[in-house]
Amino acid sequence: MTEYWVSQGNKWCDFCKIFIANNPFSIRTHELGKRHKDNVSKRLSTMQKESDAKDKEQQQAARALQQIEAKAKKSYQKDLENSQRNVDGDTSAAPGDGWVFDSTSGYYYDKSTGLHYDSNSGFYYSDGLGKWVTQEEAYKSVQTSKTDVGQSSTSQTKAPPAAETAVPAIKGGPAPGRVVTKPLNLMRPIKGAPAPSVVAANKRKREDKKPKVISKEEEAALKAREAARKRVEDREKPLMGLYRTY
Repeated sequence: MTEYWVSQGNKWCDFCKIFIANNPFSIRTHELGKRHKDNVSKRLSTMQKESDAKDKEQQQAARALQQIEAKAKKSYQKDLENSQRNVDGDTSAAPGDGWVFDSTSGYYYDKSTGLHYDSNSGFYYSDGLGKWVTQEEAYKSVQTSKTDVGQSSTSQTKAPPAAETAVPAIKGGPAPGRVVTKPLNLMRPIKGAPAPSVVAANKRKREDKKPKVISKEEEAALKAREAARKRVEDREKPLMGLYRTY
């Protein structure tokens, strides 16, 4: 009977990155060697470090998520309290003495100055200006209007010179919370405010022209249009502002 020689092949050691003879004696000799033992120790140490780093990263991620959830919950509770206070008409957050919360429009109103205050944005609205402005601009406009009224009244009654310079003081305390110092961007559209008309912007004053004769039909149409415009302004006035709280 013919016998054939069969090669035993080689065995790959993944720790030492070498090939060894594939027989029990060679494998045992290699595993008992110092080089193999050192490589096995290094591999185990590396695996332990990677596992510790992974666990530390997971703990940091869990801690960050807990902080985010706590901040979100705190902000949510604060928003709920503000919303409930606005719905109930609570005046504890009023800007100062003389301010009354209007539940219809969602803003504070001061009868002495005629100003509207938005506690969310910190802006003031005046019918005389027709736009939302900062606190400084709003009180300045009120001061100017009251000065004009005081001068006109003193000129009519011929009061002493000391009364001409007297200007009524503005009532109402300062607004709590943030106060906006930068004016609004006039090019940015405001929610609820009517867009400027192109015809009104490009309209120029004509001088030295005779007044145009208007017929009765045109006069009636103009009156109807003016009445419709006033109705629209009265209806949309509570909605004018940057935003309102629900």
